[in-house]
Amino acid sequence: MSFHYPHLAQAYQQHLGRLASSFLLGCALSTYAMSANATLSVEPMSWWAGMQQPQLQLLLTGENIRESQVKLIKAQGVTLINVDTTDSNNHLFVNLDLSQAKPQQLILGLFKDEQLIEQFDYELQTRKKGSRDRQGFSNKDVIYLITPDRFVNGDPDNDNQPDMLEKADRSFDGGRHGGDILGIRKALPYLHDLGVTQLWINPLLENNQQKYSYHGYSTTNFYRIDPRFGSNEEYQSLVEEAQSFGIGIIQDVVVNHMGSGHQWMSSMPSNTWINGQSRWLKDPTDVSYSSHRRTTVQDPYSVDADKTDFSDGWFDVTMPDLNQRDPHMATYLIQNSIWWVEYAGLSGIREDTYSYADKAFLTAWSKAIMDEYPHFNIVGEEWSSNPVTVSYWQAGKKNADGYQSFAPSMMDFPLYDTLIASLTKEEDWGAGFIDLYQMLANDVVYANPSQLVLFEGNHDTNRIYSLMKNDIELYKMAMAYVLTSNRIPQIFYGSEIIMQSPAEGRNDGAVRGDFPGGWPQDSVNVFTGKGLDPQQTEALTFVRTLLNYRKNSLAIQQGKLQHFVPQDGIYVQSRHQGNETLLVIYNKNPQAVELDLQRFKPAINDNTIGVDIISKQSYSLSKPLSLANKGVTILKLER
Repeated sequence: MSFHYPHLAQAYQQHLGRLASSFLLGCALSTYAMSANATLSVEPMSWWAGMQQPQLQLLLTGENIRESQVKLIKAQGVTLINVDTTDSNNHLFVNLDLSQAKPQQLILGLFKDEQLIEQFDYELQTRKKGSRDRQGFSNKDVIYLITPDRFVNGDPDNDNQPDMLEKADRSFDGGRHGGDILGIRKALPYLHDLGVTQLWINPLLENNQQKYSYHGYSTTNFYRIDPRFGSNEEYQSLVEEAQSFGIGIIQDVVVNHMGSGHQWMSSMPSNTWINGQSRWLKDPTDVSYSSHRRTTVQDPYSVDADKTDFSDGWFDVTMPDLNQRDPHMATYLIQNSIWWVEYAGLSGIREDTYSYADKAFLTAWSKAIMDEYPHFNIVGEEWSSNPVTVSYWQAGKKNADGYQSFAPSMMDFPLYDTLIASLTKEEDWGAGFIDLYQMLANDVVYANPSQLVLFEGNHDTNRIYSLMKNDIELYKMAMAYVLTSNRIPQIFYGSEIIMQSPAEGRNDGAVRGDFPGGWPQDSVNVFTGKGLDPQQTEALTFVRTLLNYRKNSLAIQQGKLQHFVPQDGIYVQSRHQGNETLLVIYNKNPQAVELDLQRFKPAINDNTIGVDIISKQSYSLSKPLSLANKGVTILKLER
């Protein structure tokens, strides 16, 4: 542990169950310093005065700078705490106290033998009004997930870049296809009309890898938007324009690993920067892969070696595993996440492969962000079908081992998996809807189940329509369940027009298919309606109608949930808030049935009419409800 981090060192020694409030955090921009010598770079290149946490660490990178002295040449209210060195000759960590600083242009210098050898400007900016009090995504929102390379190609001129290794090849399902930030901006009117209020965009940061770089999960520069998507400034503009449509932006953040093309791989800032570093230096092809046994970090009986095999192993030889136990790496990653929130104006973070990072670091990371932005939101990806495993990572959960998280939300994989299975199973007493009913009853293990994000699909799962066996009514039931649940709902781009994939195995290329109409030559265009078949139009109308109803429905956004034990292939839920009550009826019966409503009186109360929010048809609640065929019926109850 370095001298400057007593709080971080102490927290790690105690497994960071609780992070001291003075833990060094901050934010950073990884462009190059404005210095006379272009070989010197600084991360961050700019920062803000008036942040909740006043300490900031600068990572200086330059040739043979280890023995240099760092001094403040021009600064008001800024204190140079100290400078940390490691075994690296090419890196320095400069620790500043900004508690008395106002917005200004700093000048810092590198000296040798009291002689100035280099100086650089450093800007402390003014924060936007209300930045700290920004509202994160919540139950009032619907999140729309976009794989940007596959959505809309708004600027074909940026498809290939001279400094990027992989070139565009739309004929290859694992290649770059050209979707970009400008394309998302052009789609904002469509997205607003559809009814979504948040965009989760798969990573946009630079991925300068030889192949398969389109997905964004192999970061090679943590502070630069990949130029094939656009620029940092274009990302800012996207957020601002989206906000004018009532849409927030959630950034996909990766703290577990990076891309092997990162410049660090040729000059590590310390000898503990990545896991397995000494082994990799001897043989770059000899790496230890993660066991993916995620329960080892929660298991009261697991041994340290098994925990290490999970958390310190690499995903792939092209994805070096970051060592968050290195205090400088930990600070770098925390600052990076907060910098993007402040710089871009984000409303949320989706954190990839959540449990794979060091668990003590995850406490520090989530606490630092939530301390800086108390009303913000973070959703973590813990890909497990076990609600006990997922619940461990949610803020507020009282874990037996004392572990504490500050991430308010997690992806609800257990309920997603059960939803898919229950809809496609044949109904009997012990299978089908009853599985879904019983999984929802497991909400007792969560600190706050309504803060979980429930989804019908994402970039790693096969397409919902295909999983529903191309059955439009099963598809509607799945979409309705997600969008009327007591969760924060998320849908995947193209689900609204029943994009398809194989239903078995891993099918990344098909799952992340190009959005119809995103390229000028497309024969089908969702934005204009050109070429959509009747079922696609039916699906789009259903989703758009439900999403826009949801925007103004307090019963769905924050209402009480009741559900009734499924019987005879029918599962009924209700949502209630104030004067608004919804009855959601899921019916698997292929033939017409009469549903006796007496059993649902606790939800119906004195209401006498039910109006279908999709078809607008009215039904009497004083007699059995005729369900003509399989499907979902969503009734708004009236007197």
